[in-house]
Amino acid sequence: MAPTTILLLAVVMTGTAFLSGIFGMAGGLVLIGVLLALLPLPEAMALHAVTQMASNGWRAFLWRRHIVWRPIAAIGGGFASALLLWSLLRWVPGKPVALLALGVTPFLVKLLPKGLAPDPRSPVQGLAYGTAAMSLMLLTGVSGPLIDRFFLGGGLDRRQIVATKAACQILGHATKLVYFGALVDQTAGLDWTVAGVAILCSMLGTTLARRILEAMTDVQYRRWTDRLIAVVSGYYVAYGGWLLAAAP
Repeated sequence: MAPTTILLLAVVMTGTAFLSGIFGMAGGLVLIGVLLALLPLPEAMALHAVTQMASNGWRAFLWRRHIVWRPIAAIGGGFASALLLWSLLRWVPGKPVALLALGVTPFLVKLLPKGLAPDPRSPVQGLAYGTAAMSLMLLTGVSGPLIDRFFLGGGLDRRQIVATKAACQILGHATKLVYFGALVDQTAGLDWTVAGVAILCSMLGTTLARRILEAMTDVQYRRWTDRLIAVVSGYYVAYGGWLLAAAP
């Protein structure tokens, strides 16, 4: 990989980790879009997994006192169920399909009836959302929009959402790395020097974001999270649709 490309990725990874460090989300959405533009999809998935494991792991450590452990076990069970299913299918979608699925998902979740409103403290919902989120992660690279809506639907405060989601995402991205590395076996071309840079940049961006999250209120956090997800998701729908229309 060219030095200028590595430098560009380092800046992007620090910035997206900073964004995720504030909201616990959205940074992964931006990062996977950049990686999909620069790398083949399987390699982009693997590098994204390494980066996000570092970012979420460091974020979970920084906010460890605020982790709510009950949803993690249920979501982890859903992750395992989805891994079993997709390890049998081993299907890797094309880039336009991945981008469209990534962008459409958060809008679909917002259309759910009030009776099906997400509850992070429900084991049944945790299992269901975990299965759906891991399926989305293995197909698109991220599950953030779905997991975001799940945690925003309950009574958790901003620190609990960021900390608990980070712990869940460690499991999710580790599962994705196993899928694309061991099962699909398409990470041979991954540059581990770049992966090391990604880990350091993720930790830096996450650390810089902590003070800003502390200064926010829960109302501000939820308002800006909704706006951010809508903007980024809308971009992916447009980009994926353009690629699909331009395909021969």
